[in-house]
Amino acid sequence: TASGSVAVPGARARVARAGRIYVEGRHDAELVERVWGDDLRIEGVVVEYLEGVDDLPSIVAEFDPAPDARLGVLVDHLVPGSKESRIAAQVTSPDVLVVGHPYIDVWEAVKPASVGIRAWPRVPRGQDWKTGVCEALGWPANTGAAWQHILSRVTSYKDLEPELLGRVEELIDFVTAP
Repeated sequence: TASGSVAVPGARARVARAGRIYVEGRHDAELVERVWGDDLRIEGVVVEYLEGVDDLPSIVAEFDPAPDARLGVLVDHLVPGSKESRIAAQVTSPDVLVVGHPYIDVWEAVKPASVGIRAWPRVPRGQDWKTGVCEALGWPANTGAAWQHILSRVTSYKDLEPELLGRVEELIDFVTAP
């Protein structure tokens, strides 16, 4: 599979588990599906997007995690001192695992060489990161089209940075643990 797992010929998708993996946005969900979709269907894991993590504690409370309904959450820019780290620290349930990667946005977790660039550009603080990336790379200022271009270049886990790979694998293991 795109994640590096051994494909199970003829396997059918498992009925969805009560547990879930939440990601911050649509692009995160599309990237996780692109690489881990086959594995997630076999395991019965549904990925949903949050549209940001600002309300994470109330979203977790509403989900009402339990040992048979674990929740895994993938957070962008989960670094010490960030707004995201302060929000994640408010989630204390043993049935929730919040992990993250150091990137401003999941776009940056795609290896630059996979996209055909030398490096992701530095975008000045205060400027919208995705718009700044498009501008710096000379791409049209259409972040949706830019994302489709980036996503089209991802064919397997080899196109992603290890900091994202490990976190997604960790979430899958957490929500599928017996």
